[in-house]
Amino acid sequence: MSGRDPFCQPRRIRRGAALTLVFAGVLVTGAATGSFSFSDASGRRAAQGAVGADIRHDDVQKAAAEALVDGKSPMEAAERAVSRSGDRWSAVYSEGEYQEFEEALDGEYTGVGLWTRRERDGRIEVTKVQSGSPAAAAGIHPGDRLRSIDGTKVDGRPVTEVVALLRGDADDAPAGTSVRLGLERGTRAWSETLRRARLSTDSVTVRRLPADATVIKIGAFTKGSGDVVRTAVRQAPAGAGIILDLRGNSGGLVTEAVTAASAFLDGGLVATYDVDGAQRVLHAAAGGDTTRPLVALVDGGTMSAAEMLTGALQDRGRAVVVGTRTFGKGSVQMPSRLPDGSVAELTVGHYRTPSGHTVDGRGITPDLEVEQRALERAETVLSGLGDPS
Repeated sequence: MSGRDPFCQPRRIRRGAALTLVFAGVLVTGAATGSFSFSDASGRRAAQGAVGADIRHDDVQKAAAEALVDGKSPMEAAERAVSRSGDRWSAVYSEGEYQEFEEALDGEYTGVGLWTRRERDGRIEVTKVQSGSPAAAAGIHPGDRLRSIDGTKVDGRPVTEVVALLRGDADDAPAGTSVRLGLERGTRAWSETLRRARLSTDSVTVRRLPADATVIKIGAFTKGSGDVVRTAVRQAPAGAGIILDLRGNSGGLVTEAVTAASAFLDGGLVATYDVDGAQRVLHAAAGGDTTRPLVALVDGGTMSAAEMLTGALQDRGRAVVVGTRTFGKGSVQMPSRLPDGSVAELTVGHYRTPSGHTVDGRGITPDLEVEQRALERAETVLSGLGDPS
């Protein structure tokens, strides 16, 4: 397996919108709406030959080529073909949209630097403001309420739609374009006009708990995130436990998920998958820490490559999984470039956990199902795993 591995998302809702939604796992905490995911594609360079033989790719390529001859849009023809397929994970992107998608997997995005969540009453609350971002410069704070974006009220909307509005259309909202936010803090209501900027994502955050346990939060598997996880494990206090927080992680690069698995496994199977019927395997690298206590924390927003990692740690008895059932996205997408430069990402197979369990449509059931105060329960479980020596 080699090269970069783009992870796909549901068929586009409108031009630019579906691509925008895919970044929610990278940009937003609590964006588990079941409406998007990165895919589990693997080995683009190695697999492109197999993809070309897939009948559905052939159908899309044929539709695009015929449209080009007739003076019509190959991309729109491909979108119609994908829509008729009924596969919600297949999608077609313009060349610019796909470039933004790949840049996001490199750990960059265009936006204002806000993380949000929807409260029980439907209100949208700011949960984090990225340091050095336009939102930080404007004085927006965690706890502020986001009421509108460019005049559109956001109360009651899924967080993914909020992200789509913040980012704007992928073709028409590059860095430097403005977005007007309606905000509220206590009794104060005001508006801020921000200019979108190119920002880097913090896809992995590490913090120490009072009892020396380490929490490693992986928001998405962007480029380099696997090595960050391995470094965090090496630097954790000797013998102390780790909580691997995968809540809200919608996937990313499968190579990075395998690298993260290698931090806790001494080689061996991570997952099996099929591409056009051909069986393939993913193995962890040797030398991981197999002794320190480990809890994996998951929820309904744990998707795609994050489910693959969870399944590997659970099946191999390496971690106790705590939280709620994961999303259940285990299909494999691979790209095919069309005559006008647009890209079709179509489903070619599915992956399975080391024990042979299929994740797609089922998800992963935690060892301990917990909905409230999940992190605290994970800490309790971790303390009960005892000293590995």
